Amino acid sequence: MVKMVDKNSNRLHRHRRVRGKVSGTADCPRLNVYRSAKNIYAQIIDDVKGVTLASASSLDKELDSDGGNKEAARKVGNLLAKHAAEKGIEKVVFDRGGYLYHGRVKELAEGAREGGLKF
Repeated sequence: MVKMVDKNSNRLHRHRRVRGKVSGTADCPRLNVYRSAKNIYAQIIDDVKGVTLASASSLDKELDSDGGNKEAARKVGNLLAKHAAEKGIEKVVFDRGGYLYHGRVKELAEGAREGGLKF
């Protein structure tokens, strides 16, 4: 009998492995990405204090676009960089959340870089 591969379980395993090596501090917080089938979400997190410093998603009122495509992901990255600049955050560590670095995740990262974040 052939068993179905649980892609989300595999992603969570990759995410836990990466999180063992990547951690955000007050000086250099972590930019975390989560993508669902319809939307994409990003947060800048200080892991030492356990607080979210800035966040953006394709559901934000400032963005009026479909959340499941590359253009929306780039806009979310730009919006997140804008929110981070307001809080004085310039440098972050990128945490792709176990997803492959292509498609929407890559577009979000490039949008954040365009907005002024360095990683």
